[in-house]
Amino acid sequence: MESGVRPSIPTSPEDTARRVNQYALVAYIDGKLGEFLYRLRQEIVPACRLRSHVSILPPRPLAGSEADATALLRANSRHHAAFEVSLGAIEVFPITDVIYIDIAGGLTDLHEMHGMMNAEALRYAEPFSYHPHITLTQEISQAEHAGALQLCKARWKEFTGPRQFPVETLTFVQNTSSCGWVDLAEARLEMAGSRR
Repeated sequence: MESGVRPSIPTSPEDTARRVNQYALVAYIDGKLGEFLYRLRQEIVPACRLRSHVSILPPRPLAGSEADATALLRANSRHHAAFEVSLGAIEVFPITDVIYIDIAGGLTDLHEMHGMMNAEALRYAEPFSYHPHITLTQEISQAEHAGALQLCKARWKEFTGPRQFPVETLTFVQNTSSCGWVDLAEARLEMAGSRR
């Protein structure tokens, strides 16, 4: 993937017809770090086309309309400054076996954003406590898991690029039946840059 090139997102009528009632709010990771994370996920699961991101709101059905959710996103984004997130170690969630990179810095801001956005049309009783992270693999077989974990740790140790990224824009996305996302709306944090 060339620098600055984003993975394709389904937009054809066929993909539109396969949209499901599952939405999320994410902050995409661009630049060298985003490219590294995207390539690593593809190395483990070649069919994965999801852009590298941290979830502000994990996937959920909507409690209201898309228009209401977008209005909430845009209204609440005016009340939070941009911030930086730094990444820590490779970890594994014990129940789901998801391999992820833990968040080392920016946790307070991520929790504030989650609390602010998990309301009204976007409110959802999540099955797990909010734990900001960067997913590397999920839903792989037990036979593949140990090798995938070892690969993730080796690649992360070798990576010499930045281990932090700015959160300045939030993107409201909808899942599709083919495990892709469609970007529905963006909102820039209105006080962008003021915490740097």
